[in-house]
Amino acid sequence: MKQAVWLAAALMMLLPLGKVYSKERSERENNTLRIMSYNIRNGRGMDDMTDFRRTAEVINKVCPDVVAVQELDSVTGRSGGKDVLREIAGLTLMHHMYAPAIDYDGGKYGIGMLSKEKPLGYRYLPLPGREEARALLVVEFEKYIYCCTHLSLTEEDRMLSLPVIRQVAASANKPFFIAGDMNAHPGSEFIRQLQNDFVILTDTKKPTFPANNPDETIDYIAAYAKDTTAFTRISSRVWDEPAASDHRPIITDIIFNQPAGKIFRTEPYLQNPVGNGITVMWQTTVPTYSWVEYGTDKEHLQKARTIVDGQVICNDLQNKIRLDGLEPGKTYYYRVCSQEIMLYHAYKKVFGETAVSDFHTFTLPTTTDTDFTAIIFNDLHKHSETLQALYKQVKDLKYDFVVFNGDCIDDPANHDEATCFLSELNETVGADRVPVFYIRGNHEIRNAYSIGLRSLFDYVGDKTYGAFNWGDTRIVMLDCGEDKPDTHWVYYGLNDFSDLRKAQVGFLKEELASRAFKKASKRVLIHHVPIFGKGEDYDSYNPCRDEWGAILEKAPFAVSINAHTHRFAYIPEGSDGNNYPVVVGGGYRMDGATVMVLQKKGKEMTLRVLNAKGETLKELNL
Repeated sequence: MKQAVWLAAALMMLLPLGKVYSKERSERENNTLRIMSYNIRNGRGMDDMTDFRRTAEVINKVCPDVVAVQELDSVTGRSGGKDVLREIAGLTLMHHMYAPAIDYDGGKYGIGMLSKEKPLGYRYLPLPGREEARALLVVEFEKYIYCCTHLSLTEEDRMLSLPVIRQVAASANKPFFIAGDMNAHPGSEFIRQLQNDFVILTDTKKPTFPANNPDETIDYIAAYAKDTTAFTRISSRVWDEPAASDHRPIITDIIFNQPAGKIFRTEPYLQNPVGNGITVMWQTTVPTYSWVEYGTDKEHLQKARTIVDGQVICNDLQNKIRLDGLEPGKTYYYRVCSQEIMLYHAYKKVFGETAVSDFHTFTLPTTTDTDFTAIIFNDLHKHSETLQALYKQVKDLKYDFVVFNGDCIDDPANHDEATCFLSELNETVGADRVPVFYIRGNHEIRNAYSIGLRSLFDYVGDKTYGAFNWGDTRIVMLDCGEDKPDTHWVYYGLNDFSDLRKAQVGFLKEELASRAFKKASKRVLIHHVPIFGKGEDYDSYNPCRDEWGAILEKAPFAVSINAHTHRFAYIPEGSDGNNYPVVVGGGYRMDGATVMVLQKKGKEMTLRVLNAKGETLKELNL
């Protein structure tokens, strides 16, 4: 038992930790391939010591996805009856495929391959070699085919191998790579003929043999020429390893192009519809250069990009582009475009395919508009069933914007998790055609990706709180922060919301004194944690009331819309020092969940609260 534990620990020490413990791979990582070729001389180094562990350590340091391996014994007397490739595969935790070329010393001698990905299949073919027979190992993976070979010492036999290699490559239905010890110099006839059909990906000016003082280039990695449009070579190198074998390993890194149909990760969604402008946001699966094409008709489009300090913001997965100078009341068509950036270096950039979305539309309200309909959700806590049940009750309404009032994308652990439910929220309510406002609840503040949520939104005024007009109605949104003191043990000293709440004191004073607020025909306050209300559902810790209460108690709002308690409640005007009615939405459980419809027609405003069955729990004339 102790021996097994020791062996497991030793294996873990050999492995690159980042690769072992990484549970998630992005599309770019999935499209990136590190190819290695290594003549290992059966594990015998320049010191004439045979050490399979040393060979494995070299491979683990390089951290390749796939390795073409040459000069391999299988259960020979020379190898002590060991299957050399299997031994190394165990030390690298990779799949192994073997191709024998000849019988040798009671076993076999040949070539092989190691891979992190389980292959779809493999086969091997004989190649000529008068001093000894040679082989071609052909291994198929999901996205590519990789071949390993160790060619003859004679030029004539190498030339006779070319038709076989060409035939195999021509029959492949996906990118085709070949690597190995080809026993040929860059200026040889074989290499010149090989380059008629293949592109050599490694640097032919960098010698690979002998390992201790290399002066010959005889190891290569090449790609079938017709396949080179499917990927971009990022880099190549000869690995500095002078001792483990008589050859140095060679490596090349490539990125497969992302098909246009797989570039978009989300539909576009609209944010921040203020100041005769609106923000279009979307996410891609790979880094891109992105822009928006828009106009009042599809035949005459303008192009918008995000430029900061003279540079286009690109080479990222998250796209945020502002459309300014729009005419309120007009319907605009727009589509988003993203071109993959394969390579973004100082003096070289390589672009891949371009994805173009369908056309979407939006209309900004005019200052004279009085009528609108908004729908408000809260405390969904990533419960899809609840979202869909509530949306079913309002989907037939012609609404103008949507508010998610906190604890909807709760406790986001990572970008993938946050994006997944964000996409469902946006696509459910049609955020490609109506703007959506996201207000933070206390659960959007928790977990590893909580601060990352900021990059997924374009907040009004670039704060998590703010105010905007929809027609002649003023809507004020506040950020309450957490529902426990900053000193609570659960925050580990990483929260400090005191300053955020104090900053909103100044914001509220300025807002209530502003012309936009005073001129508005109706004023609506929205925030997550209720300030007003009493009973067991309400937190005894209420720092927002301490900071804002004196300002908000007498403020001329028509209504305050809150959440957090997971229980619908109506707090009439004046019942807890509030100068206006307070309505609190329910939680994520189907029996208590609510959706609100805020509607203004002419001078009249109403707020209707519906449950998941479509029953009206409360209707207020405001």
